[in-house]
Amino acid sequence: MRLNDDERAMLDGRDGEAAQAAMDLLVRYGEALGAERLVDTNNVCGTVGATMPFLRDYALKESGMDSVFSEFSLDTPNRIDIPKVKVFSTHLQQGLDPENAHLQGIDEQVVKVYKMGEEYKAKLGIQPMNTCAPYLTGNVPVRGEHCAWMESSAVIYINAVLGARTNAEGRESTGAAMLTGKIPYWGLHLEENRAGTHLIELDIEIKTVQDWGLLGYYIGEAVQDQIPVIDGLRGGANLPKLKHFGAAAASSGGVEMYHIVGQTPEAHTREQAFRGRKPVEVIRYGAAERRLAYERVNTTARESKVDFVMLGCPHYSIEQIWEVCELLESRKVNANSALWIFTARATRQLADQAGYTERLKNAGAVLMTDTCSAIGRVMPKGARVVALDSAKQAHYLPAIMGVEAWFGTTAECVDAAVTGQWQGGLKA
Repeated sequence: MRLNDDERAMLDGRDGEAAQAAMDLLVRYGEALGAERLVDTNNVCGTVGATMPFLRDYALKESGMDSVFSEFSLDTPNRIDIPKVKVFSTHLQQGLDPENAHLQGIDEQVVKVYKMGEEYKAKLGIQPMNTCAPYLTGNVPVRGEHCAWMESSAVIYINAVLGARTNAEGRESTGAAMLTGKIPYWGLHLEENRAGTHLIELDIEIKTVQDWGLLGYYIGEAVQDQIPVIDGLRGGANLPKLKHFGAAAASSGGVEMYHIVGQTPEAHTREQAFRGRKPVEVIRYGAAERRLAYERVNTTARESKVDFVMLGCPHYSIEQIWEVCELLESRKVNANSALWIFTARATRQLADQAGYTERLKNAGAVLMTDTCSAIGRVMPKGARVVALDSAKQAHYLPAIMGVEAWFGTTAECVDAAVTGQWQGGLKA
């Protein structure tokens, strides 16, 4: 890998032991990927917390959070004193909501580790957004901006919808990028690697958020880690729809980038989306494919009695929180069920000010922050059957928590929370 003078100096220890270890990791990482050089980044989104079970012991040692960062973000067994981050860095979701830890069944020792992590982030200068959707709370990279982001649903969103450039990074590479402002120049950072590979021709109208989730789930399975180009869309798509679509495609497959002809910034035309190349495959998506996706995402569902409804994967926008408030108007969550809605901390503050949090509370629902059921492994005690409006959560939660999962519309999920019964189904 070719290093410039500044990068070579960091590798030689000019900026201290932490930056040196970070550069060493990035060089090894980049060489393994076949990257020829590094690229500057001023936008990193990762995680340095320690609320997950296998990290807590490290955090509770006398050397504390620096040990966690050294071992799990810099790949070194030596405890290093970690300085403030060099570039703008934001934190992803964590393992619990500190305001609702008791409801989530989190013990005090774990809350202690969480608080240690919060203090540590502040010390390092990492922004505590604590969300899987940082683009909802102020971290909105621009087209062409080189970033280093974790979280599959966020990666696909900023690549496709915003035109920023990142690969799906990990804890190690983002930790190293925070200290150096560098990331390997490979993959989706390169223009030629952002060309579409598969053409998806739509034979039906894609209207609702559920429609977009099913489309994403089907495409992810079909193209895996390639770049689909969607053509034939009638009408536009808003933020919740594209957020849901990308999360589904990234979970059923490994999609990190897509184009929608006439909608996304690098696909004004089909030719631009493919960069002048021919698609390797043309896939038609119609009513039969939509039905197949619905059946696959509902594979685990059997029992109609629903004892838990989880909304907010990816984290809900303020618009989506308002929608749930409207759906719950003059209604109450069933005594034998629970309704948890997950959002970013900053969005929760907006909801507080708008009166939405109180409206949800009065209806028996809880607005939570910082985590979700899959990441935090948090659900009401004894929950066995879950209703979800997220194809991503329906894909992961049964395997992670051993539950049955129904996937449907937000309205169907709210109905399930109120009645305690799943009555949803795919509408024509």
